[in-house]
Amino acid sequence: MKQILLILTFFVALTGCNQSDDGANGGKPLIGVSMLSMQNEFIVNISDEMEKKAEAVGAELIVVDAERSALKQIEQVESFIAQGVDAIIMNPCEVEASSPAVTKALAAGIPIINVNSATATKPTAFVGSDDVESGRIAMEYIAKRLSGKGNVIMIHGYMGQAAQIQREQGAREILKKYPGLKMLAHQTGEWDRAKSMSLMENWIQSYGNKIDAVFAQNDEMGMGAVKALEAAGMKNKVVVVSIDAIPDALQAVEKGTLDATVFQNAGQQGSQAIETALKIIDKQPYEKEVLIPFQLVTKENVAEFKQ
Repeated sequence: MKQILLILTFFVALTGCNQSDDGANGGKPLIGVSMLSMQNEFIVNISDEMEKKAEAVGAELIVVDAERSALKQIEQVESFIAQGVDAIIMNPCEVEASSPAVTKALAAGIPIINVNSATATKPTAFVGSDDVESGRIAMEYIAKRLSGKGNVIMIHGYMGQAAQIQREQGAREILKKYPGLKMLAHQTGEWDRAKSMSLMENWIQSYGNKIDAVFAQNDEMGMGAVKALEAAGMKNKVVVVSIDAIPDALQAVEKGTLDATVFQNAGQQGSQAIETALKIIDKQPYEKEVLIPFQLVTKENVAEFKQ
């Protein structure tokens, strides 16, 4: 009888171990996701694609909004670690300030994938696009439209974020190639349409007809600049280029109010971030860096990008 009880106890213990191995999640991979800001349309598009992909492959996501706070993002990653997630996907708020989140995840033995934006500390993997390339594409388009001569204004994204740093770098590389192009002014619009509209209104007051082109580091800011220029009756004289190819921007390119945008593939970034996370969880071979190319969108090819 004792022997039977011992065997039963051993069997229950073994079953208990197996259950905890699968986690309380019924064997589904559990992935914690911290996004830069759910007030940003492009970031929401990435998040939506991740949710769609996770549902298709049978993974469970815990998605949280860092609301542009690196401190909040670190706390969210600490919470994911405490919850024992299988992997973390982070859309970093800042290059330096979000880096401790990567360090903490790696120290806890949890793979962390940066999506769309980088940190100074190397994560397990990165899925996104080369933002330097997007800055080059946008500024090269401006240079061609202005025949290499004119005054340019640049509206930065959220300062210290990888996309802001790298898009500025790419734009400045091109400016160096064209001595006839001058940077008239540059300031942050924090990826925000209303803030950029207000900035542009101030610049119109200060510089008026001296402005030949505007490079906005994302479409939200580009659309804000267009609105201010239209209100001042100056849009026909000023070239405006931005990045992301969100639906509003594609419509504006089609109408001719926005001269060009640079397509960044939110869908591929989102789905490939999930695919990479699952490969790592399943101990399959994976790429440490997945780079999805940017593409220039003008009136000539905008139809290809409209869904």
